Amino acid sequence: MRNCKLFIVLAVITLLSASCQQTVYEISLAGEWEVMLDSLDQGIDAKWYNRTFANHITLPGTLCDAGYGIPCTLEPTMEKEIFLNLKAKYEYIGPAWYRKEVTIPPDWEGKTILLTLERVIWNSHVWINGKRVNGYNESLSTPHYFQLSNHLVAGEKNSIVIRIDNRKQHDISVRNLAHAYTNDTQTIWNGVLGRISLTAKDEIFIEELRLTPDVDHGKVNVVVSTSAPVSGEIVLDVKDPEGKSLPDMKVPIEGNKLVFDYPVDEPMLWDEFNPHIYHVVTTLRADELTDSKREVFGMRKLTNKDALLQINDRRLFLRGTLECAIFPLKGYPPTDKAGWAKVFGAAHDYGLNHIRFHSWCPPKAAFEVADEMGFYLQVELPLWVLNVGEDQATVDFLYDEADRIMKEYGNHPSFCFWSLGNELQGDFEVMDKLLVSIKKRDERHLYMTTTFTFENEHGSWSEPNDDFWVTQWTKNGWVRGQGIFDDQPTRFNRDYCDAIEGLTVPIITHEIGQYSVFPNLKEIDKYTGNLMPLNFKAVADDLEKKGMSHLADDYLKASGKLAVILYKEEIERALKTPGLSGFQLLDLHDFPGQGTALVGVIDAFWESKGLINPEEFRHFCSPIVPLARFEKAIYTNNEVFHARFEVANFSDGVLEDVQPLWSLSRSDGTVVAQGELNRQHISLGNGLILGNISVPLSSVHEADQLLLSVRLKDIAYHNSWNIWVYPETIPEPKSDVVYTRDFEEARKALEQGRKVLLNPAREEIKGLEGKFVQVFWSPVHFPNQPGTMGILCDPAHPALAHFPTEMHSNWQWWDICKNATTMELDSLKNNLQPIVRMVDNFYKNRNLGLLFEAKVGEGKLLVCSSDLANNLYSRPVARQLYYSLVAYMQSEQFVPTEEIPFERIVASLRDASQQKTVRKSIYDS
Repeated sequence: MRNCKLFIVLAVITLLSASCQQTVYEISLAGEWEVMLDSLDQGIDAKWYNRTFANHITLPGTLCDAGYGIPCTLEPTMEKEIFLNLKAKYEYIGPAWYRKEVTIPPDWEGKTILLTLERVIWNSHVWINGKRVNGYNESLSTPHYFQLSNHLVAGEKNSIVIRIDNRKQHDISVRNLAHAYTNDTQTIWNGVLGRISLTAKDEIFIEELRLTPDVDHGKVNVVVSTSAPVSGEIVLDVKDPEGKSLPDMKVPIEGNKLVFDYPVDEPMLWDEFNPHIYHVVTTLRADELTDSKREVFGMRKLTNKDALLQINDRRLFLRGTLECAIFPLKGYPPTDKAGWAKVFGAAHDYGLNHIRFHSWCPPKAAFEVADEMGFYLQVELPLWVLNVGEDQATVDFLYDEADRIMKEYGNHPSFCFWSLGNELQGDFEVMDKLLVSIKKRDERHLYMTTTFTFENEHGSWSEPNDDFWVTQWTKNGWVRGQGIFDDQPTRFNRDYCDAIEGLTVPIITHEIGQYSVFPNLKEIDKYTGNLMPLNFKAVADDLEKKGMSHLADDYLKASGKLAVILYKEEIERALKTPGLSGFQLLDLHDFPGQGTALVGVIDAFWESKGLINPEEFRHFCSPIVPLARFEKAIYTNNEVFHARFEVANFSDGVLEDVQPLWSLSRSDGTVVAQGELNRQHISLGNGLILGNISVPLSSVHEADQLLLSVRLKDIAYHNSWNIWVYPETIPEPKSDVVYTRDFEEARKALEQGRKVLLNPAREEIKGLEGKFVQVFWSPVHFPNQPGTMGILCDPAHPALAHFPTEMHSNWQWWDICKNATTMELDSLKNNLQPIVRMVDNFYKNRNLGLLFEAKVGEGKLLVCSSDLANNLYSRPVARQLYYSLVAYMQSEQFVPTEEIPFERIVASLRDASQQKTVRKSIYDS
């Protein structure tokens, strides 16, 4: 009896299993495939679709993954080629053939069978059992789909052959810069990524399900498109964000398109704070036919009312960065959610809510993670050219690609903004027609003609059909600090209100930052995949040859800390501008291409470089940021420090009964002044004044670096800034130091065994133009710039005992650096250790400095290449540095040990030649 019961149970399980198997209409093709490279492009003529291939590859994957292609034989030298980008271990551009045999289930007879290749570069063709499937696919942004119904034989083994050609098919990119097709970041790989499958559907199936939320009327507009006219019904099953089933809806369908509204009572809205997602299953039923399609939507209302971005009738401020298809391990984008969770997780940790996909569109998993985490995405067509409209085939491709993108990803609530491409130039009428065409077909997003442009008569104001605008300047001036911070002492009471006056669409600042940081050479060990950091290795080797390896970590820290300081002011200046709707950093993370543009505060793996932790970064980059406006960073102790405290509140609501607290303290923690501001409610927006303070600085008797802090009591938001206070007058020390600007006078004094502070006019020193702001973008991509990356010093060195400083540049160094010529010290003596270095860029690795000492015969010499002579009454920083240097030279600690003949010093330094900044376009070769 027991055996009988067991038999019945097993029989039921078998029947249930068989029943389940009958309902599975998808076959994964992931696994082993045959592969053959077709470098001579002879495969079609030679009928390779009728043959087998001897080599094998695992798909999803790429040729580089499998070790096919031309192996990289480059060595880590200091040549330009090495620094252009990370190098793939294997590279192949051309057609490649992939073959697999698969048995089609008998019950697929009469079904519509679709082949899905989730991501391909660029062109794909398919043959089934030696017969070519009609058409081809060439999307760079969406899956490649093929209908195989008339070719596959059910119940038998079938041969599937795919030819993928990753050669450039359309003119979408100047010098292959567009990130959908580039070796600068993701590489021009050949293979298939993500989902590879066969799906069986009934003869008529749902082709598209478009969902457009209408928050104001509590509904979602539903558009169902089928593969052919049909008579039946559509059943809509919806689950709310909590997983509860909402009432289903059945609507008759006659034809191949159905439009109706589905009511969403008391909708749970989607935004960054509450990323509520509705899940939809739409089923087609018609006689014997049935098909289902799953989609998601978010009840969100995205508008540009009053020239401000708004989400659900609340101010929206984008805190964004770029994603340029940077995947340094594999050289291609992840198609799983885990891979994108790392990207968005890091961005979220650093206070961001927005990512711009620069000249490319990510796979579906990116949208899914962004939906769940509440990120606002800007997607772009795969376009970065200077001649839009010249090639009609390319224009046609862009129309088709836009259709594919809106169909594949348009329902995702995170898909908020859409641009035609990056910095486009050419025929703006062609661009406008394309933009208008997309807008008419899809109103779920806000649109823009081009993400900035250098085109004459276009780049200084928004285009007529733009819904929003991303730019680095307007006709009224700059809207990013990179064009300002080096030219004049930074004033912390400035914003961009004047520059954006009169705009009728929301404005977001374009690619702010681009401050190059010295490479983190410890990062080399992370490259365990397809890409080789020959650029990093070349820098490591060069430093070792020059005896400078010990400086690498300090170079990273010093240049990186300066970059963080500059990024902080960039972000805060944007947050202080009431009419601004956001910023886009370039970049939170490093960009490994275009000449090694290491502009991130974290690395290309979205991991820390040790420059600033996420919590500290969120002090000035988060939904709520306390801010301070004050005139300058440099004060004397006879002045009164004035500041106005503000707050930018782009959270999800009003802050009730907030008590702001502030303090101004010395470097040793001694409080100069502190207080409370009026308790208040803080509404949404920015430019919200918390209160004003005035603090006499007379109690600061010695030069010091002060810390101004403000926090909102009982909530975790605070911020801080440094200012420097110097004595109004400094007593002239009794000194036996000879200060001179003249080489000959210095020679005579040294021959007499005296102490000499040589401070030549900067115009007479051979070297580099003095710069405060570090290298723009990349010293390789833009070689015609001085190429320095801020100072490096030991704050405890006795020469700086009366000159408060950190080991890196901060705002007080602006006067010193800008009024200097950076000295090249390599020819003076090997491994000369300057007291104040200038960090050189990684492409040159010269020994640079502003201050060094030497023993010259019986004399002692200190050389400073920053002007310590002129206008000292109005230059308290230079005055203080002079005082500190003279005090050091008078002390017993001034004992230079490096012996250098004065003739060599003169020969190395005395020259009127100087490398000046020459701004050139990114498009200049």
